[in-house]
Amino acid sequence: MDLNFNQNEDHNKLLLSQLRHKFAKVKLGGGEKRIEKLHAEGKMTARERIDYLVDDPNKCIEIGAFVGDGMYTEHGGCPSGGVIIKIGYIQGKQCIIVANDATVKAGAWFPITGKKNLRAQEIAMENRLPIVYLVDSAGVYLPLQDEIFPDKEHFGRIFRNNAQMSSMGITQIAAVMGSCVAGGAYLPIMSDEALIVDKTGSIFLAGSYLVKAAIGESIDNETLGGATTHCEISGVTDYKAKDDKDALDKIKNIVSKIGAFEKAGFNRIKGEKPALDEKEIYGILPKARNEQYDMLEIIKRLVDNSEFEPYKDGYGQTIITGYARIDGWAVGIVANQRKVVKTKKGEMQFGGVIYSDSADKATRFIANCNQKKIPLVFIQDVTGFMVGSKSEHGGIIKDGAKMVNAVSNSVVPKFTVIVGNSYGAGNYAMCGKAYDPRLIFAWPSAELAVMGGAQAAKVLAQIEASSLKAKGEVVDEAKEAELFTKIKAKYDEQVSPYYAASRLWTDAIIDPLDTRTWISMGIEAANHAPIEKKFNLGVIQT
Repeated sequence: MDLNFNQNEDHNKLLLSQLRHKFAKVKLGGGEKRIEKLHAEGKMTARERIDYLVDDPNKCIEIGAFVGDGMYTEHGGCPSGGVIIKIGYIQGKQCIIVANDATVKAGAWFPITGKKNLRAQEIAMENRLPIVYLVDSAGVYLPLQDEIFPDKEHFGRIFRNNAQMSSMGITQIAAVMGSCVAGGAYLPIMSDEALIVDKTGSIFLAGSYLVKAAIGESIDNETLGGATTHCEISGVTDYKAKDDKDALDKIKNIVSKIGAFEKAGFNRIKGEKPALDEKEIYGILPKARNEQYDMLEIIKRLVDNSEFEPYKDGYGQTIITGYARIDGWAVGIVANQRKVVKTKKGEMQFGGVIYSDSADKATRFIANCNQKKIPLVFIQDVTGFMVGSKSEHGGIIKDGAKMVNAVSNSVVPKFTVIVGNSYGAGNYAMCGKAYDPRLIFAWPSAELAVMGGAQAAKVLAQIEASSLKAKGEVVDEAKEAELFTKIKAKYDEQVSPYYAASRLWTDAIIDPLDTRTWISMGIEAANHAPIEKKFNLGVIQT
């Protein structure tokens, strides 16, 4: 291996080490003291509950582990958004599990908590996955109630989705393992089956203190809304459990009896590992985001037997399109080529830039995959569409619109992996979050922004300098350099994959070696939901 490979490898392994360090901290939720307090109450943590419930904790993928990262610092923070979400297997059946983390503000709902819960329900609805709620929440975080209570994508949407999923025949099981108060009380009861843990679980619209204040009635919380009350008097819940493990065992028994589902029918054979060493990805992926590399070498280390069948190989070369298998599943891959390429006309095209010919090729390939019912995998390392008079006169906007149209109207499941840059309209054309990928995740090397940090900072610094000059201030080279450095530092923070993950613009930041698992489990989930729409591009400029 050459020196450049070794430097890349060291850099990417350092990013991976940072990822693992941050995740280890996030896993503690509200901290060790709060975990100890939970254990003293005879309760398991949210992560412990999920690990006990699933067949194998190592065969799960976690959605939104870094949600809330760096947010709500004035309120003490909100690690993982105060809720843990995983896709795993319960009694051999793939399910999505949502568990409130009571170590984070007693499981209270911050605005980002609501967004994350809605994402879990979205995944369940798109893929017809059974969903299990492990409820332990103090309800809406009141200091931020105006950001989570009344709007369309706020707290109330959860219950609307409960009702929608029930009508769709998607199994919903809820276990009340702690507090379940106010509006949140509707979630378990709008599920198909509800369990409650004796002595630690409680459900009521208003607790004993509020009842006393509102109507003058004196009553303790257990009598008001404990397990005995709701299993023997109100009939609100269906099962009483003696402790957390008993409740989780009951869920396992319920899930084990769920019948078979109609499949979408995506093609799958026995999976094979890549023939080339997957770990070489660390050395191939450059440490500088503007360096060239051959994306095909990354693809060969992600697909079965390292076999890739290119589509229109010699045309539109700044986008790679072709067929492969990942863990046995047939996939169509659309990836940005990061090396400079030469056309048959002898013209040079910049890597990572979408040109008219590459957009045209990708549009055609996406249509083919829809025709053949093949899931699409987008691998992003894109700086945007080509600009300039030649591109504009050649109709780059028209060709870009065709590609965006194809991505938007695609009916086969889409999965997006951000390995490097994800800038501007390139993010859109390559199936960014706004285009409904079933799963979208990033490597630690990813960057998401309207444009690169240096370019954006230069533009913003020029605007700021002009503004200061207009006010009569002296702006010399030193002042301009100071402005640039300050703006770039802020912009670099915002292009970080953690900034995107904290706001759920991506579902996760993962080790590149886990990419195959995410795509395979994603397609398996999508296979629960038969395709009901036909692919139709609608009206496009030709």
